[in-house]
Amino acid sequence: MSVTTTRPARSTTATRALWTAQILLGLFLIVASAGPKLFGETSAVEIFTQIGIGQWFRYLVGVLELLGGVGLLIRRSAGAAALGLVGLMIGAAFTQAFVLHGGLLVLTPIVIGVIVGVIAWARRGEIRGLLG
Repeated sequence: MSVTTTRPARSTTATRALWTAQILLGLFLIVASAGPKLFGETSAVEIFTQIGIGQWFRYLVGVLELLGGVGLLIRRSAGAAALGLVGLMIGAAFTQAFVLHGGLLVLTPIVIGVIVGVIAWARRGEIRGLLG
């Protein structure tokens, strides 16, 4: 039995908006989010010290953000990367809210999570293709 996947029909404007969001968010995750964690920026080290799990966790989150950011820039992996980033942002929001008691800082992972959720939904055909 052969399973075929078809991409949902999208307008040119919707396709451009999707790619724009993927590129901007991918670059943000690579440069502004993963970079400080992987290079040991003081504020990133302090945040992960407050979390209390250890600095290995900072490296893990940094690598996951780096892979997710790069994944968003590659058509074949964009949907799966977005789906993985949804999970990462859920964890980040809970950590920000309940471990770090970050107040309004919880909005950052929530907003990013919603954006990658929309990307994952729009790329659901590609995700099915990877799983099939």
